[in-house]
Amino acid sequence: MNLNLLIENLTNPALLFFVLGVLAVMVKSDLEIPPGSSKFISLYLLFSIGFKGGQELAHSTFDSQIVWSVLFGLALSSLVPLYTFFILKRKLNVYDSGAIAAAYGSVSAVTFVTAVTFLEVQNIPFSGHMVAVMALMEAPAIIVGVILIRAFVGNEGNEQQSLKHIVMHSITNGSVWLITGSLIIGYVASEQHAQGIKPFTTDLFKGFLAIFLLDMGITSGRKLKDFFQSGWFVTLFAVFIPLINGSITAILSGMFIEDMGNRFILAVLAASASYIAVPAAMKIAVPKANPGLFIPMSLAVTFPFNITFGMPIYLTIIQLF
Repeated sequence: MNLNLLIENLTNPALLFFVLGVLAVMVKSDLEIPPGSSKFISLYLLFSIGFKGGQELAHSTFDSQIVWSVLFGLALSSLVPLYTFFILKRKLNVYDSGAIAAAYGSVSAVTFVTAVTFLEVQNIPFSGHMVAVMALMEAPAIIVGVILIRAFVGNEGNEQQSLKHIVMHSITNGSVWLITGSLIIGYVASEQHAQGIKPFTTDLFKGFLAIFLLDMGITSGRKLKDFFQSGWFVTLFAVFIPLINGSITAILSGMFIEDMGNRFILAVLAASASYIAVPAAMKIAVPKANPGLFIPMSLAVTFPFNITFGMPIYLTIIQLF
């Protein structure tokens, strides 16, 4: 791996603010981002990424690259929970295995946002349609996870929720709805109207991202202690499965997709894990799954691993292949 690339990523202000948040918890600082402000910033980031992606998509020519990207993304979000479920079931119960498999098959919008910033620092362009690919990858993993749980335990209690209900809940999840809607609005908006809000969608983006990652660091730091008491298996899974998924995707995507930025985004999405959409869906569909397990795995281990070491590794692999 390119050492300079790793050092550059580790000294990124956004990442350092994440570390600052973790350290704040470790030293028992009273630093805290107000919940209302945190929610606003997360909504802003999703809105900004979606809108800019829509603008990029409006200037893109519809070609086979878009089709392959969508198909590749949907395949990833369906296959990853399928194979990870059987790995997890060797050590965990069916409910937790299905929920964790769904989380790792789905995607993290915040990791996507950080990946976009990483590409901007490296001056590597990516296509606007990747925002749509990310949004489409949310639901399939949730559906596969619930189907696997039902296949092994049958329909009990709240697991009788219909697949239609689960799909609708995934689609109308706030993060998915906002980024998809912003993508469509960005696509139909004229260049003149888009320029009017460009200072808000572009110039302020990195500052808001830094504050948001500070908040993520505080949240992660609070969950680390309880998580590490869960044992070595879940910790190793939360590191090595994303690394495997991202690395394999970085290699295989070269068979169908030419653009380096798009391949990198796909690799990061494959390596990411959902800690917003999946927990919300599993709370309704599979209430017996333990959120104290799969949320810390994705947020406190996989997320920081990806934004520190994962991204430079995936980009290096793409450059080599």
